[in-house]
Amino acid sequence: MNEKDFIEQLRSKDEQAFRQLVETWKDRVFNTCIGLLQQEEDAEDCTQEVFIRAYKKIDDFREEAAIGTWLYRIAVNRSLDLLRKRNREKPGAEWIEFHHPGVQLEKKQDAAVLFRAIQQLPENQKVAYQLQQMENLSQREIAAVMELSESAVEGLLQRARATLRKILITYLDKNK
Repeated sequence: MNEKDFIEQLRSKDEQAFRQLVETWKDRVFNTCIGLLQQEEDAEDCTQEVFIRAYKKIDDFREEAAIGTWLYRIAVNRSLDLLRKRNREKPGAEWIEFHHPGVQLEKKQDAAVLFRAIQQLPENQKVAYQLQQMENLSQREIAAVMELSESAVEGLLQRARATLRKILITYLDKNK
């Protein structure tokens, strides 16, 4: 079945189509949410909210991009909303120790350092970097999700890598 027919089934509130949408995209949406939120419970809640929103708002889907791009956009926006809310409720709070469930045990400490560094990036750089590194999206796909030009995404990624390099070098110098 092509995507246009699938979207029509979703718009008609076909339960089987919605179940297929969730099954197809739940892991990628969760990875996006956990990459940004870095708390498993929040990421699970956010993932559910993404699909509830998609179900309620499918009639608003303009089909200018693929359905996956639309879901990523919802996931990113919802995750950022939760981060902003968390920051308003606990301004200046220390970031919790985070271990991504997909990281092998022997690499957890290195991953935790990297995730802490990623959290220090400005919001747009963090989103672009996460989508590229964790979701393996191309710059074109990231541009569609973030509603930016490809050259803007390229600049965000370059700045993110440069900033991460500085943060990690500083960390390594302190921990020699």
